[in-house]
Amino acid sequence: MPQRLALFDLDNTLLAGDSDHAWGEFLIAHQLVDGDSHRQKNDGFYQDYLKGQLDIHAYVSFTLAPIFSYSSKQRIALHKEFMEHSIHPLLLGKAFDLIEEHRAADDYCVIITATNRFITEPIASLFAVDSLLATDVEIVKDRLTGKIVGIPCYQEGKVMKLRNWLEINESELSLKNSICYTDSINDLPLLETVTTPIVVDPDQQLEKISVEKGWQNLSLRG
Repeated sequence: MPQRLALFDLDNTLLAGDSDHAWGEFLIAHQLVDGDSHRQKNDGFYQDYLKGQLDIHAYVSFTLAPIFSYSSKQRIALHKEFMEHSIHPLLLGKAFDLIEEHRAADDYCVIITATNRFITEPIASLFAVDSLLATDVEIVKDRLTGKIVGIPCYQEGKVMKLRNWLEINESELSLKNSICYTDSINDLPLLETVTTPIVVDPDQQLEKISVEKGWQNLSLRG
């Protein structure tokens, strides 16, 4: 049998919260942005995401704008603070257990997330998955520009990015032998593509659809 492909959404699935939104709150807490205006915009983008209406290009630019002038060394140092301040409180023991179960079964584990790679790469490393598929961002002369490179890893784009990745890697991995865990209605295209869709602490829209389709419902919280 070919190795099974195990796909994990990150925000509100493996994490008890949203890393993108937490980044905005982190910037506010460290006084790197104007608190009131940044929170209002950050919350607005998050609500758009929950509704499946996010302008991901605008959001990525907004998310990274406060650190456009930062070098890679400065970004790494700031992200280390972000992990300690904002990500560690969101970690779920059951999420680590779930990934370990798949690793023990020799499944190929991938975190696939709409959140940009700058925010998510160190988090994916913490979970020790085999690969990360995220929204890739442009870097010019060691500086982030806020522009997305390639296909945004969001909604139908997740499926497109995953298919492209499978073709480029030319491995035996296949969507015909795949399982996916996610909380979000935004990932419905991906859930409808994999062999085994599993919803994790789903939002209301996804929970309703999962009941209609008879998909397994899992909780990693508590």
